[in-house]
Amino acid sequence: MLGHARRLAIATLSLLVLSNFSTVYAYDLEEIWRLALQRDPIYNAAGHRKDAEQEILPQARAQLLPFITASATAQSDDVRRTSTLGHVTTDKRALWSVNLSQPLVDIRAWRAMEQAQYASNAAKVDFLQARQALILRVSQAYFDVLAAQDVLRALQAEKQAVETQLQAAQQSFELGSTTSTDAHEAQARLDLVNAREHDAKTTLENRLDALASIIAESPGELAELDPDASLAAPEPESLDAWIAQATQTNLAVTRAELSMLIAEKQRDIAKSEYYPRVHLQAQTGTASDRGIYGTGPDPGPRSLDSSVGIVLSMPLYTGGELSSVVREQSSRTQQAHAEWEAAKRVAEQTTKEHFSRVLSGRSQVAALQAAEKSSLAALEANQLAYEVGVRINIDVLNAQQQLYETQRALSQARYDTLMHSLRLKASSGTLSDSDLIAINRLLK
Repeated sequence: MLGHARRLAIATLSLLVLSNFSTVYAYDLEEIWRLALQRDPIYNAAGHRKDAEQEILPQARAQLLPFITASATAQSDDVRRTSTLGHVTTDKRALWSVNLSQPLVDIRAWRAMEQAQYASNAAKVDFLQARQALILRVSQAYFDVLAAQDVLRALQAEKQAVETQLQAAQQSFELGSTTSTDAHEAQARLDLVNAREHDAKTTLENRLDALASIIAESPGELAELDPDASLAAPEPESLDAWIAQATQTNLAVTRAELSMLIAEKQRDIAKSEYYPRVHLQAQTGTASDRGIYGTGPDPGPRSLDSSVGIVLSMPLYTGGELSSVVREQSSRTQQAHAEWEAAKRVAEQTTKEHFSRVLSGRSQVAALQAAEKSSLAALEANQLAYEVGVRINIDVLNAQQQLYETQRALSQARYDTLMHSLRLKASSGTLSDSDLIAINRLLK
């Protein structure tokens, strides 16, 4: 009996150790990122789209290479009289041919191949944009969860403090040292905190679901931002340098420039429809009346016909279609040029915004850290003054609320500043995995 109890105790202890180990383990931002690379459907779709777009180039190149086709036919002709349907003759033929076509002069095909190269590069840029977007989505979803956890944690701490204050007010009322007003004020504040706590729990669940939709599993515990971590300033700390970088390497600007080049090539392709095309054509084959198997009375020799020649083709009149297509593509080229200019302006504007927000965010974090210390000191002073009867209950409740609101604002400011630093890198086209890993080092 004693041995059974001892084994049960050991098993129970083992389960507790294992459960504690599973709850202590936490995913960090880098691990979430690796899972997202494998499982995010949006990013995976972008990868498949890029692979598909790469096939445009060999397809365009094929239009400049030889085309060889072969054909063979076995044919039987049965001739009958119309009046009696009586059999007259039966002819059997066997035919085969091999055809070669090689473009010699085809300006349209050359320009189409150049356009395909631009399209291939544009697909690669689209994929890089999808990767940067994934970095931002993963980071935002990760910090949204941490922010929701911080809000819930602060509300729970505030709830505990209000409950303590409510108990103190009720005891003071029972002793006759205060009126019931203090207890009612504390109860009202507790009800409000309870309502906000329910909303915070729902928000946390929704943000966990949003992160889970990226990595296809529940993230569980997450590594949190070290409260002592310092947030780095932009490097370099020159707005002009960031703007110059953005107008050159911003991926949206690069993509818009490639779209403009593609449109220009499409206009050139439309113009090249006027130009003559020259092809080399060669053919060889045979047509025989000897029958499929070469039988029959006096079939004669089988003939072999071959030909080689140069074919020139050139449109003379197309009803105005070619002129219309050229005008259309010229307008689309101007449209693409305007969109390229707009992309550069947007890149400049977003770079300015995120640069200033990183700087102001660091200042805001420093100010809120000082506010947290002063709010804590104010709360302690109000609690002491309430105990000696200098302050009333509502003063303590307000001081508590101010402290926890400051803490929530501080945590959100830190996450926002980190996100703006990532978006600043994205606006300059330099955001990469190493930037995410650098932020991951700030987690614990």
